[in-house]
Amino acid sequence: MARDTSTVTRWLQKYRTVGLFGLLEIKKAAGAKRKINDDAIAALIQELKTGKGFSSYGGIVEWLKKKHRLDIDYGTVYALVRYLLGEKLKVPRPQSYKQDQKLVSE
Repeated sequence: MARDTSTVTRWLQKYRTVGLFGLLEIKKAAGAKRKINDDAIAALIQELKTGKGFSSYGGIVEWLKKKHRLDIDYGTVYALVRYLLGEKLKVPRPQSYKQDQKLVSE
């Protein structure tokens, strides 16, 4: 079998105690608990869907701290908003005051 005898012995002990289904069961780690609760995520989605939104991810960090009393890192907020929620913080680019408005509209 190309396995160490201790591995085969461990498999046999597990088979004797929990049977074939227990031996074949693939266990998955639970992972870390989410730092932002579901209520805060729902409120954040609502806030992002309103027209004003946020101008920066740091603004979201401050909003979560003030509104929901959550101390969340910038990177965690960025990953949540950008990848889990699929949102981008869009702000218009600055325009020069020297632009001719007639040419821009054409």
